[in-house]
Amino acid sequence: MGGHAHGELASALTVAALSDLDDALPTDLHDIDLASALFNGLADAAHRLDERASRDPALRGMGTTAVALLLDDTRLGVLHIGDSRIYRLRDGVLSQLTHDHTVVQALVDEGRLTREEAMTHPRRSVLLRALQAGHAPDPDVCVIDAAPGDRYLLCSDGVTAVLTDESMHEVLVSVDDRAEAVERLIALANEAGGPDNITCVVADVLEGPISEEPRIVVGAAAEASEPA
Repeated sequence: MGGHAHGELASALTVAALSDLDDALPTDLHDIDLASALFNGLADAAHRLDERASRDPALRGMGTTAVALLLDDTRLGVLHIGDSRIYRLRDGVLSQLTHDHTVVQALVDEGRLTREEAMTHPRRSVLLRALQAGHAPDPDVCVIDAAPGDRYLLCSDGVTAVLTDESMHEVLVSVDDRAEAVERLIALANEAGGPDNITCVVADVLEGPISEEPRIVVGAAAEASEPA
């Protein structure tokens, strides 16, 4: 939460907790409740925020948005809290899988604002839900079907506040390499003004054996588990 104190630490602690969850899960997830596993990972993140804030009063109230996916064959666990988003590109069609936890989205749901009006509303970044020190987490969690060929975009509002769905769709369908797609999305968001933190991940569902490529965690998230 960029408008609040120490949002970068809150997000780093959350990434560290979800990375630890990934390490703790068995290779075979067939008997795992994906939704519960994701919720427990976020609950661990909330505990870490509370524990760190208890040692430093200046950190009280720090928070972050969060989105996460957990894949098992054709099952995909989806977790979301805040206004970061998850999109799915399937058969050329881009769909938003998450629903923003914001004041403006609530007004759209009530019919008091149009989607176009919401995009420029001065309170569009005011959150109704987030992962925040001192508060029990209340994410949306579900399990959906995944299929080979699916492409998923996980991104912060630094992307969606300035890029249209059409712009994101163009990148996701035209750039095969995931890293290049991420770089292109970040470049476009910066070219559009880059008013907020810009974070995005592109993931593809592929057929075949599980990749042995190592997971890489960098920056503040890589140091979040170290003592303060």
